[in-house]
Amino acid sequence: MQLYIGNKNYSSWSMRPWVLMKQAGIAFEERLVRFDAFETGSVFKNEMARHTPTGRVPVLVDDGFPIWDTLAIAEYLAEKFPQHRLWPAETRARARARSVVAEMHSGFGALRSAFPMNIEARLPEIGARVLAEQPAVRDDLARIGQMWSELLETHGGPLLFGAFGIADAFFAPVAMRARTYGLPLPAPAAAYAERLRALPGVAAWIADALAEQDFVPFDEPYRTSR
Repeated sequence: MQLYIGNKNYSSWSMRPWVLMKQAGIAFEERLVRFDAFETGSVFKNEMARHTPTGRVPVLVDDGFPIWDTLAIAEYLAEKFPQHRLWPAETRARARARSVVAEMHSGFGALRSAFPMNIEARLPEIGARVLAEQPAVRDDLARIGQMWSELLETHGGPLLFGAFGIADAFFAPVAMRARTYGLPLPAPAAAYAERLRALPGVAAWIADALAEQDFVPFDEPYRTSR
């Protein structure tokens, strides 16, 4: 299998299936396509158009068959590798995991827009300013803190549903944003974010992101250079 991804410093969508597969021990070949522009005719768009009609990352290609969209990729992997138990085994826990993953997949638009993933950067002053000025971002962050804390209490940790799974992979980019922008979280949620960042699969992504030494201006709303 080949997994097509974008810049590790910026691409939160790419991070989710990469971390899921890496942490679960599912073998794949990484194909990184650098962000240059998202307009039709750009190098990035031309390359990705060869693999998916959306022209976006991530894309998983299994024996020539492409699967795009992070949630579709996660479901495909869960079905292909049931031995890894990427969803919880218990019915209600599995339903709750699917619910929070879907919530992350389609929601938290205010937080995503205000705090794009930027692993290399440290922008706590931006985080404080945005939280003070934008109630919708505060609401998104409060929901995440509440969700994580409740799941950890219900399932006993150390991760959201006990063992590592799809839900943790989907929230890994939020843990990156929390560090970059100095976002305040309840103590249980903050401790979970630390544990999530320390997982070998997540730590490997972070190391690669820091090693990129790339600056993509359209992914940098708060800086003009590194």
